[in-house]
Amino acid sequence: MSKFGLIGKNIDYSFSKSYFTEKFKAENLDHAYENFDISNISEFHNIIAQNLDLKGLNVTIPYKEEVIPFLDEMDNTAQNIGAVNTVKVLPNIQLKGFNTDYWGFQKALEEFLPLERKTALILGTGGASKSIAYALRAMNFEIKFVSRKANKKVLSYSQLNQEVIEHHLLIVNCTPLGTFPNIKDHPSIPYEYIGSNHLLFDLIYNPSETEFLRRGKLKGAKTSNGLTMLKFQAEKAWEIWNS
Repeated sequence: MSKFGLIGKNIDYSFSKSYFTEKFKAENLDHAYENFDISNISEFHNIIAQNLDLKGLNVTIPYKEEVIPFLDEMDNTAQNIGAVNTVKVLPNIQLKGFNTDYWGFQKALEEFLPLERKTALILGTGGASKSIAYALRAMNFEIKFVSRKANKKVLSYSQLNQEVIEHHLLIVNCTPLGTFPNIKDHPSIPYEYIGSNHLLFDLIYNPSETEFLRRGKLKGAKTSNGLTMLKFQAEKAWEIWNS
């Protein structure tokens, strides 16, 4: 039996375990998928040492950047992004990092294109946001990051006025705000300036409609949660593990 798994923190809700368990069952594969819920990335070594039948791992919040020093190599895309969400265990127990988030996001976004303008706000500056930025730049979007504190490259939430919101037609939530069980939380943007030309995309998929998406929909925006993206990136990870 081959084993696969997910590295993350507070991941009981995770999509990956149920997705791959059902996939293995449907395809009659003698594989198992396990959640490795760790409170600190330093525990990563133990997981590898204690699970010699591991063939691959998914990596989720908050370890997409923190896992990198534990890897022996990374493919070019993951290196350029600076975040890893897929790890392949090579035959000599060497670990190679990949990023399939950017690909999953691009594929999920395609059904909503074209927008009137290729302009995007990325809410959050963590590992997930790096994949989204990489994907959007590859698609020739003009992007701006938003975080709690402003700097030369990042807007603060307090700087999001009517002009900024109306100019940026794609708004992607890469923060955990609104994830179950804290379903009333939402990014603090001026939703009153959202309109029918906007697309609000949330990487969160539990709940299926976050407060962020609900508020956008009330203003006539198109909305998407992160489930389709997750399915695409999971299939890409599966492809990598089997290559």
